[in-house]
Amino acid sequence: MSELVLGIDIGTAGTKGVLTTLDGAVVATAVRPHSMSLPRPSWAEVDATAVWWDGFTAVARELTGRLGAHTLAGLGVSGVGPCLLLCDSAGEPVRPAILYGIDGRAEREIHDLTERLGADTVFERCGKALSTQAVGPKMLWMQRNEPREWARATRWYNSHSYLAAKLTGAYVLDHHTASQCDPLYDIHAGSWAQDWLEGIAGHLEMPRLVHPHEVVGTVTREASEATGIPVGTPVCAGTVDAWAEAHSAGVRHPGDLMLMYGSTLFFVQILDTYRAHPKLWTTAGVEPGRRTIAAGMSTSGSLTQWLQGVTGGEPFDTLVAEAEAVPPGSDGLLMLPYFAGERTPVFDPQARGVVVGLTLRHTRGHLFRAAYEGIAFGVRQILDFLEDPDDPVRRIVAVGGGTKGGLWTQIVSDVTGREQQVPAQTIGACYGDALLCAVGLGLVPPDTDWAVTETIVRPRAHTRGTYDRLYASYSALYPATRDIVHDLADLQREQADR
Repeated sequence: MSELVLGIDIGTAGTKGVLTTLDGAVVATAVRPHSMSLPRPSWAEVDATAVWWDGFTAVARELTGRLGAHTLAGLGVSGVGPCLLLCDSAGEPVRPAILYGIDGRAEREIHDLTERLGADTVFERCGKALSTQAVGPKMLWMQRNEPREWARATRWYNSHSYLAAKLTGAYVLDHHTASQCDPLYDIHAGSWAQDWLEGIAGHLEMPRLVHPHEVVGTVTREASEATGIPVGTPVCAGTVDAWAEAHSAGVRHPGDLMLMYGSTLFFVQILDTYRAHPKLWTTAGVEPGRRTIAAGMSTSGSLTQWLQGVTGGEPFDTLVAEAEAVPPGSDGLLMLPYFAGERTPVFDPQARGVVVGLTLRHTRGHLFRAAYEGIAFGVRQILDFLEDPDDPVRRIVAVGGGTKGGLWTQIVSDVTGREQQVPAQTIGACYGDALLCAVGLGLVPPDTDWAVTETIVRPRAHTRGTYDRLYASYSALYPATRDIVHDLADLQREQADR
């Protein structure tokens, strides 16, 4: 009878789980799709009970039901983040969770906190400027706009720390996630920025800081009855999904970069030495002592899902085949993929999607390919910021559901001129959760790496001229349309208010 580890991740579009052996072999997987709520322009929320907890329990029950003769050694968790879930003294949410950088409601609070604390001071102490990714401005937004709910709250959680609390009763947050909860965490001290907490977090109790692999408690009887996980099963703290996924893909050494094709598109690079860039996010790493630099686009898979819905709901295989039949450059069609605002590189919650060059000759396949190409141009912009002569990107590892089928990754390699390695196992962050759990329990050495490269995507020289020409137009498109789309964003808000 062998031991297995369980990893479960709460993503933007679904909950995924995996049971693995201690050498990384996948025994069973489970998936439960879900969606976020978009109640107003620039808002993105989730019902933590109905989406996060219920999705977790469904996946946990399915996977524990497939243990067979095996024993469950422990559980690792991860989730979208950084988020702001406020809970009362009984651990019940006082309102839906406010999601990470795709939620842009706190634009005024970002400005006000930056003015109050000083832009240079925030950047130096936190490793990044305040943006829609930051938690502190959303706390301030709550104080100003929903004071009753704010007054009821006693603790705050991220997606995975909420799961840890529901499972064990522990109130903790890992250092990596904390380092994204700007400006609450001092990245150099590796602790909460105590002198800033009262003016931002107010009366809220702060969680105890731990590392992602640390065991924070064991499954309670009540949680066992809800999930099927045996009482007493150890639970590791976990971290933000992108970093768990990078860990699972072997992105562990300086110069390694993960490119995650999910509902949003995310970049995580391991640093050799500390550095920060005003267009990027420097954070604590998954492993103690590590530093990472990161970037994120607000839409990728969510944009292609939207296109699928508004063009008739055909299967993705059909849409990908139609896009593949369209030549590079989409016959002169160009898309700016800022359909949910944008994080890196413009940090503009009022940015909007733009499609230019449309003619009556263009088809659904053209639109689908133009979406892939527009996202790829965004990747190229961000790679330019990530590159550093003293700490270059040496290896790109592509992960996530968007790597399946091959067209999207091929377009990104063509547009960027960069090679991408695709691991054999691309189930996602839950695989990293299982690995971190095995490490945290001492069942495998800390340097254990389960990643095996399956394919290498190489750029095709014949596409370069077309994509270089379009990239110049893409780079000019946001500055040329910014004032127009901001006016339209204002109109959208006014109509929503009415």
